[in-house]
Amino acid sequence: MENSFDLLILGGGPAGLSAGLYGGRARMKTAIIEKGRPGGQAATTSELENYPGFGRGTTGPALMEAMSNHARDFGAEIIQDTVQQLDLLTQPKKIIGKKGEYYARAVIYAMGAEPRMLRSPGEGKLRGKGVSYCATCDADLFEELEVVVVGSGDAAIEEAEYLTKFADSVTVIVLHEEGKVDANRVSAERAFKNPKLKWKWNSIVKSINGDEIVESITIKNTKTGEEEEYKTNGVFIFIGTIPRTDLIQGVVELNDQGYIVTDEKMATSVEGVFAAGDVRAKYLRQVVTAAADGAIAAVAAEKYVHETALWQESVLSASGTVLVAFYNPVDMQGVEKVGLVDQFVQDKPDLRLVKVDATRNELVKSRYHIHPHQLPLVYLFQNGEIKATLDKIDQKSLAEMCSKWV
Repeated sequence: MENSFDLLILGGGPAGLSAGLYGGRARMKTAIIEKGRPGGQAATTSELENYPGFGRGTTGPALMEAMSNHARDFGAEIIQDTVQQLDLLTQPKKIIGKKGEYYARAVIYAMGAEPRMLRSPGEGKLRGKGVSYCATCDADLFEELEVVVVGSGDAAIEEAEYLTKFADSVTVIVLHEEGKVDANRVSAERAFKNPKLKWKWNSIVKSINGDEIVESITIKNTKTGEEEEYKTNGVFIFIGTIPRTDLIQGVVELNDQGYIVTDEKMATSVEGVFAAGDVRAKYLRQVVTAAADGAIAAVAAEKYVHETALWQESVLSASGTVLVAFYNPVDMQGVEKVGLVDQFVQDKPDLRLVKVDATRNELVKSRYHIHPHQLPLVYLFQNGEIKATLDKIDQKSLAEMCSKWV
């Protein structure tokens, strides 16, 4: 099939590039679909100094280019296309792009999230040049300077306090009346006591001003209608983020904020679909955590692809009758019972036996909802369908089960 891959990664940010590197290195046929230049939000960050091993002077574009080259060196293909539609419930999974259709045995969804923007004049032009959406990333660039924070929710107030460790002063621009913020009470009370925090109440940002870097902002008082130019060296905007999950809404489980819910292996609620990076429900959204997500997702996807192919070949597509013995290798009594199944099929050419460690095989554990306390178990398959199951394993029970189907 044309444009067919073992692993397709949707999104070429740090999570997608890391997944591509690991997928290619595992000798899977891997492709990353990215509509623009690889790198995601990180590629728009002028200075990126908190990625381990890369100190002062590191830029987002340079680091993302290095990650792109690294992924390509291990065989990952980067396809420039815009994903328009997904069919993730079929096998192979189908991705419809603006330029073509793509098929994959496993998919990693790494489309990221985007900061909710003010949409004020100057914001886009000065992004990365004084306009930031991440205090953890950029606070040290504003040491002993003056900055403003836009927003009053938990993130805004907590990040404003964090900035006071670096900046000379931090002014918080708040839409609400004096003393009212949207943050939790503990954070708000602590912030009000911080001498380095200043407040502009009943205010919105009309524009962000500067030629090459941020020089000031224009603030409008919503009560009086008055406008003022307020000098500042940086603008930190915290009015929320928007996960790019429109394409996958209604397909996988999302949380109340629209982020994808995964387990520790980055697996979503749909078999063979993984998520990584900022699009995932998680505690910290940074380049380093996105890269970690991508690595985990790719390793889990490789295991899924391998297990799926093996299961298809040895059980679902096998002719005749197949007995599958699920066991736990540390349960010696259970292992002995699997030995009985081995003995039972030895002189029966019409029967094949497949033994599966159900504690390690994630595919069968999730697909057949097998729990460790149920082991050992025997399933009888014919033409890929389960015809009988057995939890009491002895020669007599095996004979009775098979006599009905063989």
